[in-house]
Amino acid sequence: MEFMDRLLTCADCGGQFIFTAGEQLFFFDKQFKNDPKRCKPCKSKRSAGVRAESGAGPVAAGLSRTETRTECSECGIETTVPFKPTQGRPVLCRQCFQAKRPAAAGAIDTSATTVEMIVEGGGAELNSTSNGVSSMTPAVRA
Repeated sequence: MEFMDRLLTCADCGGQFIFTAGEQLFFFDKQFKNDPKRCKPCKSKRSAGVRAESGAGPVAAGLSRTETRTECSECGIETTVPFKPTQGRPVLCRQCFQAKRPAAAGAIDTSATTVEMIVEGGGAELNSTSNGVSSMTPAVRA
């Protein structure tokens, strides 16, 4: 299907704007049924006005968020959570959740594990390089 630039009239300002062949192809690919009604400046003003009126986020846009009252699995206090709890999975209040989280997200402390492997197993050797990188190599037993 071949698309050609078309001249459309803006529903807000009454001015004319070009609905380009590329835009038409995009509309066709997305299976949009209607042509655009507003020119880009009017569309920008309208969307900025809607965002300013409603604030930000789904709650401000009128979409409700699921809030469920439940009991914390750790300390037993009543709390609200932003999801529907599933059977058999623990639900934590904010304080217990914060306490269970690692100090630095994504950081894993392997120093204790490495020491335990050396002490308990005795079958590995810790090698350190000049740049501070350590590695474990299996000890060869004859």
